[in-house]
Amino acid sequence: MAQARGGAMAVAAAAAVVLCLLLSHFELAQAATYTVGGTGGWTFNVAGWTKDKRFKAGDTLVFRYNPSIHNVVAVNRAGYSSCTTPKGAKVYQSGKDQIKLVKGQNYFICNYAGHCQAGMKIAATAA
Repeated sequence: MAQARGGAMAVAAAAAVVLCLLLSHFELAQAATYTVGGTGGWTFNVAGWTKDKRFKAGDTLVFRYNPSIHNVVAVNRAGYSSCTTPKGAKVYQSGKDQIKLVKGQNYFICNYAGHCQAGMKIAATAA
């Protein structure tokens, strides 16, 4: 009798571990990856690119661009609206940056002279 209970407990523990692994895999599978600007990449006039997208926290934005003429800067709302880089803002310069979205508003600009003003900026809201 004691062996039967011990065996049942081992099976239940194994089932719980498998269930946890499946749930964590399911959560990871729910995150999506988006290439900003689509096939054209991170360039001018991408400000409207987010309009038909429904982002979630944990989704990844991929910024593809020529790093000798562009960059990506994570900014706050004021920086987005005024096309300015706040002190301490994170600047990405690889040309193939991958940035995970946080819940709420996420703002990105190119801070090369005139680029943000030419529409090289996006605002992505993640649920």
